[in-house]
Amino acid sequence: MRKFQLLDNERIERELQPHPLSFMHLHCLWLFLFIWGIFLAWLFRSKYWEGLANNNTFSIGAAASIWLIGLIIFGVIASLLMVRWRIFFMYIAIFILGMIIFWLGNAMDYVDLLIPLYTIGMAIVGLFIVEIYRRSHKYLITNFRLVLRGGIFIKRERSLRYDKIADLDYSQGILGRIFRFGNIIPITYSGFGLGSDAAFAAMGAETKTKKVGLFGFAGGSKEVQTPRTRSYYELHGVHPFNEVKLLIEKLVQEATIAPYQKEQVMLQKEMVDILKELKDKEEESEE
Repeated sequence: MRKFQLLDNERIERELQPHPLSFMHLHCLWLFLFIWGIFLAWLFRSKYWEGLANNNTFSIGAAASIWLIGLIIFGVIASLLMVRWRIFFMYIAIFILGMIIFWLGNAMDYVDLLIPLYTIGMAIVGLFIVEIYRRSHKYLITNFRLVLRGGIFIKRERSLRYDKIADLDYSQGILGRIFRFGNIIPITYSGFGLGSDAAFAAMGAETKTKKVGLFGFAGGSKEVQTPRTRSYYELHGVHPFNEVKLLIEKLVQEATIAPYQKEQVMLQKEMVDILKELKDKEEESEE
């Protein structure tokens, strides 16, 4: 990403990156693959598998089926929890890619050995991808603004002046409280930094007689605005949390004009306008 350029009289107060444990929800994706690979390695070498190994064709199908079922179950659960179905399709892609590699390499007879190794290998690749993604995030706190950057392939950057910040949302999970990191979402007056949670309720009923059928349906939804944004549009997993929180609050407070200060500014402006009018009248009278 391009080098950060400071404005006139601008200085960097803090330069931050997310804490290594702040993306645990993403680390869980490769952790499952690692644990699943270890379990499959134990299963395919256990006495429970010895009977199936005598029938080579059946053992290949059984090994692939067990592997796929585990990927599907966790893929569905993770997708529902994170509301991202791309996770499910990612696990399916891992399965398809693995089977293609085994088939092209004429190694289908050794799937009971290769499936665990391949699964653990993909877990290691996932670890590196998550870490690269974490390192792509960079947050700069200057005396004028917040600069938030992130993204691997598509680089995102958000520059936010303190006088545009209407509110700050703070959150810390269990790990965050233990290791002193947390999330800070700056919310602007325009509503940037807010997401929504929606709940939907529905009811249906059907009544049938011999000749007449009646079907009724009723429903409703409720939407609640809540602080939510992408990790590269917030201060995600910043450490030490309390120090960063106090620093941003101080900078926002310094950039925000209090109501009584606004009144003073308006009164001064009115006085200047009155003095200017009096001066113009004096000049006209002298002429």
